[in-house]
Amino acid sequence: MRSLEILRRMDPGKLTRFIVSNALKLGATDVVAEIYVGRERRIKFANNEVVVSEERDERTAEIFVAIREKRASVSIDDLSIQSIREAVKQAISLAKMSEPAETYAELPRGPFKYDKGLLRAGKVSGDPEKLIDHVEAAVNAALAEGAERAAGTLIYSSGKTWLRTSGRAYGVANEATIEISVRALASEDAAGHFVSIAADDRDFDPEGAGKRAGEIAKMALNPVEGEPGEYETLLGPMIFAHLAEHVGDASSAFYVDAGLSFLKDKLGQEVSSKIFSLVDDPTIPKTYGSAPFDDEGVPTRRNVIIDRGVLKTYLHNSTTAKKFGAETTANAGLIVPTPFNLIVEGRGKNFEKLLSSIDDGIYVTNDWYLRYQNYRTGDFSTIPRDGLFRIKRGSIESSIKGLRISDNMLRILSGIRELGRERYWISWWEVETPVYAPHAIIEKVNFTKSTI
Repeated sequence: MRSLEILRRMDPGKLTRFIVSNALKLGATDVVAEIYVGRERRIKFANNEVVVSEERDERTAEIFVAIREKRASVSIDDLSIQSIREAVKQAISLAKMSEPAETYAELPRGPFKYDKGLLRAGKVSGDPEKLIDHVEAAVNAALAEGAERAAGTLIYSSGKTWLRTSGRAYGVANEATIEISVRALASEDAAGHFVSIAADDRDFDPEGAGKRAGEIAKMALNPVEGEPGEYETLLGPMIFAHLAEHVGDASSAFYVDAGLSFLKDKLGQEVSSKIFSLVDDPTIPKTYGSAPFDDEGVPTRRNVIIDRGVLKTYLHNSTTAKKFGAETTANAGLIVPTPFNLIVEGRGKNFEKLLSSIDDGIYVTNDWYLRYQNYRTGDFSTIPRDGLFRIKRGSIESSIKGLRISDNMLRILSGIRELGRERYWISWWEVETPVYAPHAIIEKVNFTKSTI
């Protein structure tokens, strides 16, 4: 009875130790236990007013086990000892029944030292009144630019993650983030969208997000049907971040190995314009996607994915690294290696100079529903969302609608002619990985008629 009472009072760090030791006793060769405890405040606004303000606590445990080549994971939101015991047993049972992977790699051996700056959360205020002030600032900025109404969501999140592995890795990371997504409407068919995300109050700019959304919405008034064809195209940070995220995802060794990546068999080759470089860097403190360790407990690092057009690396966990004869890039994902914090590097010009350099083209501010016709070749289509504009003789001639981008990812990358000077951290429901993205000019982009 006394031992049971002690277990009930375990803090998350001790709970992770309990999970690892229990799973090893039941036959696991490798175990990862990750517990998150946090709080989220979410404010939804529509028609210029707050419509929902809610707060919730989050408590989750992620349990991964391997019995050599056989693997399984379980997620629970009940941190009671009974639930954890059952979850460990379930994970072991699922692993025994699973199909064996082609490669077995033991979890990396710790202990590891982590960057103290990455273990600490940035200073982000979750004061409810201040959060409402942020929403009002964003809405007022959109209206001041000519929007009739604004809608969107603000999310504040703070919490702590405990991670422990059977490889003797152990770390405790604190986090605090804030984000706002603002969609402004100047009429029923004239919209603009922008975001601001941050892990420090000093970097959060809700007013700027509202202003940019409002500017785009006003410009988008009275759209006319666009004509299909190939156009020199100016991509805004929202859509360029979306495309860059897909490049980051395609660099995952898991998708490369599965034949689901247009970057397969391209290491050391030129895959984009020489002015384009893409880096995954979770080691920048107080950025939205910063992280001290990956899901295997390995300290994170800066990885150059594309350097001046040349593909330099795939992103690995320990298993894909062994299969590829490489070393882990500290991007685990226990099954699928993933990027944390994508940064588009390279010098650029201001927006006015980019626009003035286009004689005949199209400006796309945002997109959604990007879908692949062929993952391996990179053929895809996506629908421009919000402001879409015809460019003539270096200026915006009109707002347009009714077009779809139908092109190829490698062709888009190779066609990058110019990058913008100003860069913005972008993340929203279409862009899950934070991307530090500029405007970009693509030499030729194929537009077809949209069916939506």
